[in-house]
Amino acid sequence: MLAMIERIGSVIVPIGVALYAVLYLGVEQMYGIFGISPQQAGIDQSVLLGRLMGTLILLLLIVLPLLGLVVGLGWLINKVTFGAAGRAMTAVRERPWIAALIAALWCGATYWGLLNLLGDPNLAVMVVVAVGLGVLTFLVPFRLLRRKPIGRAGMKVVIGALTGIGLGFLLILQMVLGAAQVQETGQANELLPYVGFQDQWAVIRNAEDDKPLYEGRWMMLLGESEGTYVFYDCDKLETFRRPIETTNIGNIQLQPEREPGFKCGTLAEQEGQGGQGAQEGQGDGQAQTGETQ
Repeated sequence: MLAMIERIGSVIVPIGVALYAVLYLGVEQMYGIFGISPQQAGIDQSVLLGRLMGTLILLLLIVLPLLGLVVGLGWLINKVTFGAAGRAMTAVRERPWIAALIAALWCGATYWGLLNLLGDPNLAVMVVVAVGLGVLTFLVPFRLLRRKPIGRAGMKVVIGALTGIGLGFLLILQMVLGAAQVQETGQANELLPYVGFQDQWAVIRNAEDDKPLYEGRWMMLLGESEGTYVFYDCDKLETFRRPIETTNIGNIQLQPEREPGFKCGTLAEQEGQGGQGAQEGQGDGQAQTGETQ
């Protein structure tokens, strides 16, 4: 158990690096829901690192107690079984094929997040893909890596990196679903603030006379970049930009509460119904003109 605790650092570091790299792709997917890139919202690598640092620290605070709990349960089980559990674990580690098979299946299971992001496969398909990837692609290389200490160290790095990537794809899926929820309901879930998304709403005012624009409706401020603000109009389901020098921001709210059943797109639906009514009226007029002729 002490050796396991000493080697935790060699696993946590590749997991954190891979998770950060994949989360950047998730931020691009998240802002892509609104039709913009993170750079257009003023989010570059330094800003993203600062926002995601809180997420990584939170994950670390969650993972460390879980690891401690697993180690404590393992120690307790070993004591209850009078050392039989420890001897069984040592026997498994000394058999290269068994250890390589367990690591291969684990690495195959990390592709579940990617499969969930690309589609919605059922459990049977995901199990077959995970087992197939693990056995066909990782089993023999992991067996060969276990021949030397440097190979075993490299195997840990690969497992940690794939674990971080798998967790990252699961988080990307939740980020995309959360951004779609914001687009539809105007309210973010609890995950989005932890991955750098700011759920802030404001009333846009004219810089010359400080009068409210757009009937004083609340707009989501997605960010600012290159002298322009980027807003999302929840009522019209539109993303637009305005120059900073002609725009004042007033009445800012963070994570505003919505009434139950609130949906975005009310004005878009009214405009769509109005356009459809105008087309129907135009068609009726043409029909009456034809009858008169």
